[in-house]
Amino acid sequence: MTGRTQDGALLLARLLLAAALLPTGIARALNISGFALTLAGTGLPAPNLVATAAVVVQVFGPLALILGVLPRITGLMLAVFAVAMAVLLHPFWQFSGPTAVAERTLMLADLGLAGGFLMVAMTGPGAWSWQGWRQGARAQAKPASARVNTPKSAARPKRPAGRASTRAAA
Repeated sequence: MTGRTQDGALLLARLLLAAALLPTGIARALNISGFALTLAGTGLPAPNLVATAAVVVQVFGPLALILGVLPRITGLMLAVFAVAMAVLLHPFWQFSGPTAVAERTLMLADLGLAGGFLMVAMTGPGAWSWQGWRQGARAQAKPASARVNTPKSAARPKRPAGRASTRAAA
């Protein structure tokens, strides 16, 4: 895959992953007390605090993901968030019949999102991101001689084997 194609695919992946969380995060932000009541129904302690933290993660995490800001931390944070919310909000083992099937499907979808977030954390955001822009700006700020990546062994000529052995003998 060429660099531009890979960067485009990584941008598309970031946009799609963010689209899975951002609308729900905005809806929960507009009705945070209702979300806190949902969390209280699961028996979670301090539901208001957890709801507020979840809304902050669910709104600002996808925005950071889209922009490519701190991709490793953002990806890991969103993966942990997706797994935690899957376990808290979709306990399919407590249900039976069609409800259990629906809850299991939602939980597996959240776990799939967690996998996508881990992939972003491991691969990075690509060049079409804030991090890619910063790395490009740093590379342009360096002098041209510093930008050349030549291995040290290729930069200096090798000595003939005979010289090294005569030096060792002397």
